Amino acid sequence: MKKRFRVLSVNISAEKGTVKKPADEARVIAGQGMKDDAHAGDWHRQVSLLAIEDIDTMRAKLPEISPGDFAENITTEGVDLPSLPVGTVLSIGDVKLEVTQIGKDCHAGCEILAKTGECVMPKRGIFARVLEGGVISSESAGSYDI
Repeated sequence: MKKRFRVLSVNISAEKGTVKKPADEARVIAGQGMKDDAHAGDWHRQVSLLAIEDIDTMRAKLPEISPGDFAENITTEGVDLPSLPVGTVLSIGDVKLEVTQIGKDCHAGCEILAKTGECVMPKRGIFARVLEGGVISSESAGSYDI
């Protein structure tokens, strides 16, 4: 059975450890990640995803938080990302992403952790490698099999 979700924002940064800026669209390269993004490369965390529902929970403490502020490449809506098993394949248009990791440790300079005392990325963010590339944009439709 297919479950559906949507992409709300596509976010890119040329430097690691910084917030990512929303882009109209992004080219996703198989085996690498998002073109011009600092986290692209031949490793298991080529693309990061976080749900807007999780960002919204942090807005009670820090109302100015926006998509990309947690350094996620893709902000989604309508999918409980950390419930997806490692190995799940997400389809977003022609792009196929394989979930490789759930959560991560915050880096030492995490501004959100410093301001609020917590960060959702360690438990709610997920990471993926790119199986098939293409172009994605905000409002792209996504799906996965359960």
